[in-house]
Amino acid sequence: MYINGEWLTTGGTFSVANPATGEIIGEVADGDQNHAKLAIGAAVAAFKGWSTTTAYARAEVLHKAYALMLERKQALAELMTREQGKPLKAALNEVQYAADFLRWFAEEAKRVYGETIPSARADQRFMVRYQAIGVVAAITPWNYPISMITRKVAPALASGCTIVLKPAEATPLCAIAVFEILHEAGAPAGVINLVTARDPVPIGKEFCAHSEVKKLTFTGSTAVGQQLAQGAAAQLKRVSMELGGHAPFIVFDDADPVHAAKGASLVKFLNTGQACISPNRIFVQRGILDSFVTTFSDRVAKMKVGNGLAEGTSIGPLINQAAVKKISRQVEDAVSKGAVLHNGGTRLADGDYSAGHFFAPTLLSNVNEDMLIYREETFGPVAAIIPFDDYDQVIEMANDTHYGLAAYVYTQNLSRAMRAFEALNFGIIGINDINPTSAAAPFGGMNQSGLGREGAREGLADYLETKLGGFSI
Repeated sequence: MYINGEWLTTGGTFSVANPATGEIIGEVADGDQNHAKLAIGAAVAAFKGWSTTTAYARAEVLHKAYALMLERKQALAELMTREQGKPLKAALNEVQYAADFLRWFAEEAKRVYGETIPSARADQRFMVRYQAIGVVAAITPWNYPISMITRKVAPALASGCTIVLKPAEATPLCAIAVFEILHEAGAPAGVINLVTARDPVPIGKEFCAHSEVKKLTFTGSTAVGQQLAQGAAAQLKRVSMELGGHAPFIVFDDADPVHAAKGASLVKFLNTGQACISPNRIFVQRGILDSFVTTFSDRVAKMKVGNGLAEGTSIGPLINQAAVKKISRQVEDAVSKGAVLHNGGTRLADGDYSAGHFFAPTLLSNVNEDMLIYREETFGPVAAIIPFDDYDQVIEMANDTHYGLAAYVYTQNLSRAMRAFEALNFGIIGINDINPTSAAAPFGGMNQSGLGREGAREGLADYLETKLGGFSI
Protein backbone atom coordinates (compact mmCIF):
# COMPACT_ATOMS: atom_id res chain seq x y z
CA MET A 1 0.00 0.00 0.00
CA TYR A 2 1.05 3.60 -0.51
CA ILE A 3 0.17 5.93 2.38
CA ASN A 4 1.61 9.36 3.16
CA GLY A 5 4.37 9.01 0.61
CA GLU A 6 5.59 5.59 1.78
CA TRP A 7 5.13 2.01 0.61
CA LEU A 8 3.69 -0.08 3.43
CA THR A 9 3.12 -3.77 3.96
CA THR A 10 0.86 -5.60 6.39
CA GLY A 11 1.01 -8.92 8.13
CA GLY A 12 -1.44 -10.37 5.64
CA THR A 13 -1.38 -10.57 1.86
CA PHE A 14 -3.61 -11.88 -0.90
CA SER A 15 -2.76 -13.42 -4.24
CA VAL A 16 -3.35 -12.03 -7.72
CA ALA A 17 -3.93 -14.56 -10.48
CA ASN A 18 -3.76 -14.44 -14.27
CA PRO A 19 -7.34 -15.18 -15.45
CA ALA A 20 -6.00 -16.86 -18.61
CA THR A 21 -3.73 -19.36 -16.88
CA GLY A 22 -4.59 -19.42 -13.20
CA GLU A 23 -0.94 -18.60 -12.46
CA ILE A 24 -0.28 -16.52 -9.32
CA ILE A 25 1.51 -13.39 -10.56
CA GLY A 26 1.81 -11.42 -7.33
CA GLU A 27 1.11 -11.01 -3.63
CA VAL A 28 -0.39 -7.76 -2.41
CA ALA A 29 -0.82 -6.22 1.05
CA ASP A 30 -4.25 -6.99 2.49
CA GLY A 31 -5.41 -3.73 4.02
CA ASP A 32 -8.31 -3.16 6.38
CA GLN A 33 -10.45 -0.38 7.80
CA ASN A 34 -7.60 0.94 9.96
CA HIS A 35 -5.42 1.35 6.90
CA ALA A 36 -8.24 3.28 5.25
CA LYS A 37 -8.39 5.58 8.29
CA LEU A 38 -4.63 6.05 8.19
CA ALA A 39 -4.75 6.93 4.49
CA ILE A 40 -7.62 9.37 4.98
CA GLY A 41 -5.70 11.02 7.83
CA ALA A 42 -2.69 11.46 5.55
CA ALA A 43 -4.90 12.98 2.86
CA VAL A 44 -6.45 15.37 5.38
CA ALA A 45 -3.02 16.53 6.57
CA ALA A 46 -1.82 17.09 2.99
CA PHE A 47 -4.93 18.89 1.75
CA LYS A 48 -4.15 22.41 2.93
CA GLY A 49 -0.73 22.48 1.32
CA TRP A 50 -1.79 20.85 -1.93
CA SER A 51 -4.98 22.89 -2.39
CA THR A 52 -3.02 26.13 -2.06
CA THR A 53 -0.30 25.02 -4.47
CA THR A 54 -0.54 26.88 -7.76
CA ALA A 55 -2.44 25.31 -10.63
CA TYR A 56 0.78 25.40 -12.64
CA ALA A 57 2.63 23.34 -10.02
CA ARG A 58 -0.18 20.78 -9.87
CA ALA A 59 -0.23 20.60 -13.65
CA GLU A 60 3.50 19.93 -13.73
CA VAL A 61 3.08 16.78 -11.61
CA LEU A 62 0.42 15.51 -13.99
CA HIS A 63 2.52 16.32 -17.06
CA LYS A 64 5.44 14.37 -15.61
CA ALA A 65 3.16 11.45 -14.82
CA TYR A 66 1.88 11.54 -18.41
CA ALA A 67 5.42 11.34 -19.79
CA LEU A 68 6.38 8.49 -17.44
CA MET A 69 3.26 6.52 -18.35
CA LEU A 70 4.07 6.75 -22.04
CA GLU A 71 7.67 5.68 -21.38
CA ARG A 72 6.35 2.57 -19.62
CA LYS A 73 3.47 1.93 -22.01
CA GLN A 74 4.62 -1.51 -23.11
CA ALA A 75 5.43 -2.75 -19.60
CA LEU A 76 2.14 -1.43 -18.21
CA ALA A 77 0.17 -3.05 -21.01
CA GLU A 78 1.86 -6.41 -20.50
CA LEU A 79 1.15 -6.23 -16.78
CA MET A 80 -2.49 -5.42 -17.51
CA THR A 81 -2.82 -8.37 -19.87
CA ARG A 82 -1.37 -10.75 -17.30
CA GLU A 83 -3.50 -9.39 -14.47
CA GLN A 84 -6.79 -8.57 -16.21
CA GLY A 85 -6.65 -10.74 -19.34
CA LYS A 86 -7.38 -8.35 -22.18
CA PRO A 87 -5.43 -8.77 -25.44
CA LEU A 88 -2.17 -6.84 -25.52
CA LYS A 89 -3.29 -4.51 -28.31
CA ALA A 90 -6.32 -3.49 -26.25
CA ALA A 91 -4.12 -3.03 -23.17
CA LEU A 92 -1.80 -0.72 -25.11
CA ASN A 93 -4.82 1.33 -26.18
CA GLU A 94 -5.95 1.57 -22.58
CA VAL A 95 -2.60 2.83 -21.33
CA GLN A 96 -2.73 5.58 -23.95
CA TYR A 97 -6.30 6.43 -22.88
CA ALA A 98 -5.17 6.53 -19.24
CA ALA A 99 -2.29 8.84 -20.08
CA ASP A 100 -4.65 11.13 -21.99
CA PHE A 101 -6.53 11.88 -18.76
CA LEU A 102 -3.29 12.94 -17.08
CA ARG A 103 -2.48 15.34 -19.91
CA TRP A 104 -6.03 16.67 -20.29
CA PHE A 105 -6.49 17.50 -16.61
CA ALA A 106 -2.98 18.96 -16.37
CA GLU A 107 -4.21 21.61 -18.78
CA GLU A 108 -7.67 21.94 -17.21
CA ALA A 109 -6.03 22.69 -13.84
CA LYS A 110 -5.08 26.10 -15.26
CA ARG A 111 -8.60 26.85 -16.51
CA VAL A 112 -10.55 27.05 -13.25
CA TYR A 113 -11.33 30.70 -13.80
CA GLY A 114 -14.17 31.81 -11.53
CA GLU A 115 -16.38 34.74 -12.54
CA THR A 116 -17.93 38.04 -11.50
CA ILE A 117 -21.68 38.69 -11.52
CA PRO A 118 -23.36 42.11 -11.85
CA SER A 119 -25.42 43.21 -8.87
CA ALA A 120 -28.60 45.27 -8.77
CA ARG A 121 -26.93 47.39 -6.07
CA ALA A 122 -24.38 49.99 -7.05
CA ASP A 123 -22.37 49.37 -3.88
CA GLN A 124 -22.18 45.59 -4.28
CA ARG A 125 -19.94 43.21 -6.24
CA PHE A 126 -20.37 39.44 -6.61
CA MET A 127 -17.39 37.17 -7.10
CA VAL A 128 -17.57 33.41 -7.69
CA ARG A 129 -14.62 31.21 -6.83
CA TYR A 130 -14.21 27.49 -7.46
CA GLN A 131 -12.05 25.60 -5.01
CA ALA A 132 -11.12 22.02 -4.15
CA ILE A 133 -13.82 20.09 -2.34
CA GLY A 134 -11.41 18.28 0.02
CA VAL A 135 -10.42 14.67 0.53
CA VAL A 136 -11.71 12.31 -2.16
CA ALA A 137 -12.25 8.57 -1.73
CA ALA A 138 -12.18 6.57 -4.97
CA ILE A 139 -13.04 2.97 -5.82
CA THR A 140 -12.09 1.66 -9.26
CA PRO A 141 -13.03 -1.50 -11.23
CA TRP A 142 -11.06 -4.38 -12.72
CA ASN A 143 -12.18 -4.14 -16.33
CA TYR A 144 -10.17 -0.97 -17.08
CA PRO A 145 -7.63 -1.13 -14.26
CA ILE A 146 -5.42 1.80 -15.29
CA SER A 147 -7.59 4.29 -17.17
CA MET A 148 -10.31 4.28 -14.51
CA ILE A 149 -7.67 5.29 -11.98
CA THR A 150 -6.33 8.24 -13.94
CA ARG A 151 -9.88 9.33 -14.82
CA LYS A 152 -10.42 9.93 -11.09
CA VAL A 153 -6.96 10.76 -9.76
CA ALA A 154 -6.10 13.29 -12.47
CA PRO A 155 -9.07 15.66 -11.91
CA ALA A 156 -8.72 15.28 -8.15
CA LEU A 157 -5.09 16.40 -8.26
CA ALA A 158 -5.76 19.09 -10.86
CA SER A 159 -8.46 20.66 -8.69
CA GLY A 160 -6.33 20.65 -5.54
CA CYS A 161 -7.99 17.68 -3.82
CA THR A 162 -6.14 14.87 -2.11
CA ILE A 163 -7.25 11.29 -2.70
CA VAL A 164 -7.42 7.78 -1.27
CA LEU A 165 -7.89 4.97 -3.79
CA LYS A 166 -9.18 1.46 -3.24
CA PRO A 167 -8.58 -0.49 -6.50
CA ALA A 168 -10.43 -3.65 -7.49
CA GLU A 169 -9.15 -6.67 -5.60
CA ALA A 170 -8.68 -8.51 -8.92
CA THR A 171 -6.25 -5.92 -10.36
CA PRO A 172 -4.19 -4.23 -7.61
CA LEU A 173 -0.86 -4.65 -9.42
CA CYS A 174 -1.92 -2.19 -12.11
CA ALA A 175 -2.87 0.31 -9.40
CA ILE A 176 0.52 -0.08 -7.72
CA ALA A 177 2.25 0.58 -11.05
CA VAL A 178 0.23 3.78 -11.54
CA PHE A 179 1.06 5.01 -8.04
CA GLU A 180 4.75 4.34 -8.64
CA ILE A 181 4.48 6.72 -11.58
CA LEU A 182 2.64 9.39 -9.58
CA HIS A 183 5.23 9.10 -6.80
CA GLU A 184 8.09 9.55 -9.25
CA ALA A 185 6.26 12.46 -10.88
CA GLY A 186 6.48 14.35 -7.59
CA ALA A 187 3.10 14.00 -5.91
CA PRO A 188 3.75 15.18 -2.33
CA ALA A 189 3.32 12.85 0.63
CA GLY A 190 -0.33 12.36 1.55
CA VAL A 191 -1.72 13.79 -1.69
CA ILE A 192 -2.22 10.35 -3.20
CA ASN A 193 -2.85 7.22 -1.12
CA LEU A 194 -3.48 3.61 -2.11
CA VAL A 195 -5.18 0.96 0.04
CA THR A 196 -5.29 -2.56 -1.37
CA ALA A 197 -7.57 -5.17 0.19
CA ARG A 198 -9.05 -8.56 -0.55
CA ASP A 199 -12.36 -7.54 1.08
CA PRO A 200 -13.63 -4.17 -0.21
CA VAL A 201 -16.53 -3.85 2.24
CA PRO A 202 -14.68 -2.44 5.30
CA ILE A 203 -12.83 0.05 3.12
CA GLY A 204 -16.05 1.21 1.48
CA LYS A 205 -17.74 1.59 4.85
CA GLU A 206 -14.89 3.75 6.12
CA PHE A 207 -15.03 5.90 3.01
CA CYS A 208 -18.75 6.49 3.64
CA ALA A 209 -18.51 7.00 7.41
CA HIS A 210 -15.39 9.17 7.74
CA SER A 211 -16.40 12.78 8.19
CA GLU A 212 -13.28 14.12 6.47
CA VAL A 213 -14.09 12.39 3.18
CA LYS A 214 -15.95 15.06 1.22
CA LYS A 215 -16.48 13.20 -2.05
CA LEU A 216 -16.88 9.54 -2.98
CA THR A 217 -16.33 8.45 -6.58
CA PHE A 218 -17.05 4.91 -7.72
CA THR A 219 -17.03 2.93 -10.95
CA GLY A 220 -18.62 -0.51 -10.83
CA SER A 221 -21.94 -2.29 -10.57
CA THR A 222 -25.22 -0.50 -9.98
CA ALA A 223 -25.96 -2.62 -6.90
CA VAL A 224 -22.72 -1.65 -5.16
CA GLY A 225 -23.06 1.96 -6.27
CA GLN A 226 -26.50 2.15 -4.66
CA GLN A 227 -25.11 0.81 -1.37
CA LEU A 228 -22.25 3.33 -1.38
CA ALA A 229 -24.56 6.21 -2.26
CA GLN A 230 -26.85 5.28 0.64
CA GLY A 231 -23.87 5.19 2.99
CA ALA A 232 -22.58 8.54 1.79
CA ALA A 233 -26.02 10.16 2.06
CA ALA A 234 -25.91 10.21 5.86
CA GLN A 235 -23.24 12.95 5.70
CA LEU A 236 -24.47 14.43 2.42
CA LYS A 237 -21.14 13.65 0.76
CA ARG A 238 -20.85 14.49 -2.87
CA VAL A 239 -20.92 11.30 -4.93
CA SER A 240 -20.19 10.50 -8.54
CA MET A 241 -21.10 7.07 -9.84
CA GLU A 242 -20.31 5.40 -13.16
CA LEU A 243 -22.38 2.23 -12.98
CA GLY A 244 -23.80 -0.54 -15.14
CA GLY A 245 -25.16 -0.31 -18.64
CA HIS A 246 -27.44 -2.11 -21.08
CA ALA A 247 -26.59 -0.37 -24.32
CA PRO A 248 -28.84 -0.61 -27.37
CA PHE A 249 -27.20 -0.70 -30.81
CA ILE A 250 -29.77 0.35 -33.43
CA VAL A 251 -29.25 -0.36 -37.13
CA PHE A 252 -31.80 1.21 -39.49
CA ASP A 253 -32.40 -0.25 -42.93
CA ASP A 254 -30.80 2.69 -44.75
CA ALA A 255 -27.44 1.82 -43.15
CA ASP A 256 -24.91 -0.41 -44.87
CA PRO A 257 -25.50 -3.72 -43.04
CA VAL A 258 -21.96 -4.95 -43.63
CA HIS A 259 -20.39 -1.77 -42.29
CA ALA A 260 -22.79 -1.72 -39.33
CA ALA A 261 -22.12 -5.38 -38.49
CA LYS A 262 -18.38 -4.75 -38.48
CA GLY A 263 -18.82 -1.80 -36.13
CA ALA A 264 -21.21 -3.68 -33.85
CA SER A 265 -18.88 -6.68 -33.59
CA LEU A 266 -15.90 -4.49 -32.71
CA VAL A 267 -17.62 -2.65 -29.86
CA LYS A 268 -19.58 -5.69 -28.66
CA PHE A 269 -16.45 -7.77 -28.14
CA LEU A 270 -14.32 -4.89 -26.87
CA ASN A 271 -12.46 -6.10 -23.79
CA THR A 272 -14.14 -9.52 -24.29
CA GLY A 273 -17.49 -7.77 -23.82
CA GLN A 274 -16.46 -6.65 -20.33
CA ALA A 275 -17.13 -2.96 -20.90
CA CYS A 276 -19.94 -0.88 -19.48
CA ILE A 277 -20.58 0.70 -22.89
CA SER A 278 -20.69 -2.68 -24.66
CA PRO A 279 -23.94 -3.20 -26.61
CA ASN A 280 -26.26 -5.62 -24.86
CA ARG A 281 -29.17 -5.43 -27.31
CA ILE A 282 -28.52 -5.12 -31.05
CA PHE A 283 -31.69 -3.95 -32.80
CA VAL A 284 -31.68 -4.50 -36.59
CA GLN A 285 -34.47 -3.44 -38.95
CA ARG A 286 -35.94 -6.49 -40.69
CA GLY A 287 -35.10 -5.40 -44.22
CA ILE A 288 -31.36 -5.86 -43.64
CA LEU A 289 -31.48 -8.44 -40.85
CA ASP A 290 -30.20 -11.43 -42.84
CA SER A 291 -27.25 -9.57 -44.34
CA PHE A 292 -26.33 -8.10 -40.97
CA VAL A 293 -26.47 -11.47 -39.17
CA THR A 294 -24.42 -13.19 -41.88
CA THR A 295 -21.64 -10.59 -41.72
CA PHE A 296 -21.65 -10.54 -37.93
CA SER A 297 -21.51 -14.34 -37.72
CA ASP A 298 -18.62 -14.50 -40.20
CA ARG A 299 -16.64 -12.04 -38.11
CA VAL A 300 -17.34 -13.89 -34.86
CA ALA A 301 -16.20 -17.16 -36.44
CA LYS A 302 -12.78 -15.61 -37.18
CA MET A 303 -12.16 -14.34 -33.65
CA LYS A 304 -9.24 -15.99 -31.88
CA VAL A 305 -9.73 -16.80 -28.21
CA GLY A 306 -6.72 -17.16 -25.93
CA ASN A 307 -4.09 -15.64 -23.70
CA GLY A 308 -3.92 -11.91 -24.36
CA LEU A 309 -0.13 -12.10 -24.79
CA ALA A 310 -0.44 -14.55 -27.69
CA GLU A 311 -0.16 -13.15 -31.21
CA GLY A 312 -3.51 -12.56 -32.89
CA THR A 313 -5.70 -13.00 -29.80
CA SER A 314 -8.86 -10.90 -29.99
CA ILE A 315 -10.89 -12.48 -27.18
CA GLY A 316 -9.27 -12.96 -23.79
CA PRO A 317 -10.53 -14.65 -20.63
CA LEU A 318 -13.36 -13.46 -18.44
CA ILE A 319 -12.33 -12.13 -15.05
CA ASN A 320 -13.53 -15.12 -12.99
CA GLN A 321 -15.64 -18.25 -12.92
CA ALA A 322 -18.72 -16.38 -11.70
CA ALA A 323 -18.70 -14.38 -14.94
CA VAL A 324 -18.59 -17.59 -16.97
CA LYS A 325 -21.57 -19.01 -15.07
CA LYS A 326 -23.62 -15.84 -15.55
CA ILE A 327 -23.07 -15.83 -19.31
CA SER A 328 -23.77 -19.56 -19.61
CA ARG A 329 -27.07 -19.05 -17.79
CA GLN A 330 -28.09 -16.21 -20.13
CA VAL A 331 -27.27 -18.19 -23.27
CA GLU A 332 -29.04 -21.34 -22.07
CA ASP A 333 -32.10 -19.31 -21.12
CA ALA A 334 -32.23 -17.54 -24.49
CA VAL A 335 -31.87 -20.74 -26.53
CA SER A 336 -34.53 -22.49 -24.43
CA LYS A 337 -36.93 -19.65 -25.23
CA GLY A 338 -36.40 -19.65 -28.99
CA ALA A 339 -33.21 -17.70 -29.69
CA VAL A 340 -31.12 -18.95 -32.62
CA LEU A 341 -27.50 -19.79 -31.76
CA HIS A 342 -25.17 -18.95 -34.67
CA ASN A 343 -21.74 -19.08 -32.99
CA GLY A 344 -20.25 -20.21 -29.72
CA GLY A 345 -22.52 -20.68 -26.75
CA THR A 346 -20.17 -22.71 -24.60
CA ARG A 347 -17.37 -22.38 -22.11
CA LEU A 348 -13.93 -23.28 -23.48
CA ALA A 349 -12.22 -25.58 -21.00
CA ASP A 350 -9.96 -27.96 -22.91
CA GLY A 351 -6.23 -27.79 -23.61
CA ASP A 352 -4.79 -24.30 -23.30
CA TYR A 353 -8.15 -23.09 -21.96
CA SER A 354 -8.35 -25.52 -19.05
CA ALA A 355 -6.88 -23.26 -16.37
CA GLY A 356 -8.59 -20.03 -17.47
CA HIS A 357 -12.04 -18.47 -17.60
CA PHE A 358 -12.80 -18.61 -21.32
CA PHE A 359 -16.13 -18.44 -23.13
CA ALA A 360 -16.51 -18.78 -26.89
CA PRO A 361 -17.61 -15.58 -28.68
CA THR A 362 -21.33 -16.08 -29.15
CA LEU A 363 -24.00 -14.75 -31.49
CA LEU A 364 -27.73 -15.10 -30.80
CA SER A 365 -30.54 -13.89 -33.03
CA ASN A 366 -34.32 -13.87 -32.62
CA VAL A 367 -33.85 -12.57 -29.07
CA ASN A 368 -36.96 -11.20 -27.35
CA GLU A 369 -38.00 -9.44 -24.15
CA ASP A 370 -38.83 -12.67 -22.31
CA MET A 371 -35.16 -13.66 -22.15
CA LEU A 372 -32.74 -12.82 -19.35
CA ILE A 373 -30.23 -11.32 -21.75
CA TYR A 374 -32.82 -8.74 -22.82
CA ARG A 375 -32.80 -7.27 -19.29
CA GLU A 376 -29.57 -8.26 -17.57
CA GLU A 377 -26.21 -6.74 -18.31
CA THR A 378 -24.13 -9.51 -19.90
CA PHE A 379 -20.54 -8.27 -19.43
CA GLY A 380 -19.13 -10.93 -21.70
CA PRO A 381 -18.68 -12.03 -25.33
CA VAL A 382 -22.33 -12.68 -26.21
CA ALA A 383 -24.14 -10.64 -28.87
CA ALA A 384 -27.95 -10.60 -28.89
CA ILE A 385 -29.74 -9.50 -32.07
CA ILE A 386 -33.36 -8.34 -31.95
CA PRO A 387 -35.41 -7.52 -35.09
CA PHE A 388 -37.58 -4.39 -35.31
CA ASP A 389 -39.96 -2.85 -37.84
CA ASP A 390 -40.10 0.95 -37.43
CA TYR A 391 -38.55 3.98 -35.73
CA ASP A 392 -41.11 4.47 -32.94
CA GLN A 393 -40.99 0.79 -31.99
CA VAL A 394 -37.21 0.62 -31.69
CA ILE A 395 -36.88 3.84 -29.69
CA GLU A 396 -39.44 2.50 -27.23
CA MET A 397 -37.61 -0.83 -26.97
CA ALA A 398 -34.22 0.83 -26.61
CA ASN A 399 -35.43 3.04 -23.78
CA ASP A 400 -37.11 0.10 -22.01
CA THR A 401 -34.36 -0.33 -19.40
CA HIS A 402 -33.42 0.97 -15.97
CA TYR A 403 -29.96 1.78 -17.32
CA GLY A 404 -28.91 4.76 -19.42
CA LEU A 405 -25.19 4.82 -20.11
CA ALA A 406 -24.45 4.32 -23.82
CA ALA A 407 -26.38 3.79 -27.05
CA TYR A 408 -25.45 3.48 -30.72
CA VAL A 409 -27.31 4.37 -33.92
CA TYR A 410 -26.40 3.49 -37.50
CA THR A 411 -28.27 5.43 -40.18
CA GLN A 412 -27.50 7.62 -43.19
CA ASN A 413 -30.58 9.79 -42.59
CA LEU A 414 -29.54 12.99 -40.82
CA SER A 415 -33.04 13.78 -39.59
CA ARG A 416 -33.47 10.27 -38.15
CA ALA A 417 -30.04 10.46 -36.52
CA MET A 418 -30.86 13.76 -34.82
CA ARG A 419 -34.28 12.58 -33.67
CA ALA A 420 -32.78 9.39 -32.23
CA PHE A 421 -30.02 11.33 -30.49
CA GLU A 422 -32.63 13.47 -28.77
CA ALA A 423 -35.09 10.65 -28.01
CA LEU A 424 -32.73 8.04 -26.53
CA ASN A 425 -32.41 8.25 -22.74
CA PHE A 426 -28.68 7.58 -22.54
CA GLY A 427 -25.74 9.74 -21.53
CA ILE A 428 -23.45 8.76 -24.42
CA ILE A 429 -24.70 8.14 -27.94
CA GLY A 430 -22.57 7.13 -30.90
CA ILE A 431 -24.06 8.02 -34.28
CA ASN A 432 -22.29 5.80 -36.82
CA ASP A 433 -19.50 5.85 -34.24
CA ILE A 434 -18.43 2.97 -31.99
CA ASN A 435 -15.96 4.98 -29.93
CA PRO A 436 -17.78 8.09 -28.64
CA THR A 437 -15.31 8.56 -25.76
CA SER A 438 -12.29 10.75 -25.08
CA ALA A 439 -10.57 12.44 -22.15
CA ALA A 440 -11.97 15.68 -23.57
CA ALA A 441 -15.57 14.41 -23.66
CA PRO A 442 -17.99 13.96 -20.74
CA PHE A 443 -18.55 10.31 -19.80
CA GLY A 444 -21.46 9.14 -17.68
CA GLY A 445 -25.01 7.88 -17.66
CA MET A 446 -28.61 8.54 -16.76
CA ASN A 447 -31.02 6.66 -14.52
CA GLN A 448 -29.37 3.66 -12.79
CA SER A 449 -26.20 4.03 -14.83
CA GLY A 450 -24.87 6.70 -12.52
CA LEU A 451 -24.50 10.25 -11.30
CA GLY A 452 -22.19 12.94 -12.62
CA ARG A 453 -19.70 12.94 -15.48
CA GLU A 454 -16.03 12.07 -15.83
CA GLY A 455 -13.62 13.54 -18.35
CA ALA A 456 -14.02 16.96 -20.01
CA ARG A 457 -14.54 20.14 -18.01
CA GLU A 458 -17.51 18.48 -16.29
CA GLY A 459 -15.09 15.94 -14.83
CA LEU A 460 -13.13 18.67 -13.09
CA ALA A 461 -16.24 20.48 -11.88
CA ASP A 462 -17.21 17.39 -9.86
CA TYR A 463 -14.17 17.99 -7.63
CA LEU A 464 -14.83 21.69 -7.01
CA GLU A 465 -17.03 23.67 -4.63
CA THR A 466 -18.65 26.90 -5.74
CA LYS A 467 -18.08 29.80 -3.34
CA LEU A 468 -19.84 33.16 -3.69
CA GLY A 469 -18.44 36.37 -2.28
CA GLY A 470 -20.71 39.42 -1.91
CA PHE A 471 -18.63 42.59 -1.46
CA SER A 472 -20.15 45.84 -0.23
CA ILE A 473 -17.94 48.78 -1.33
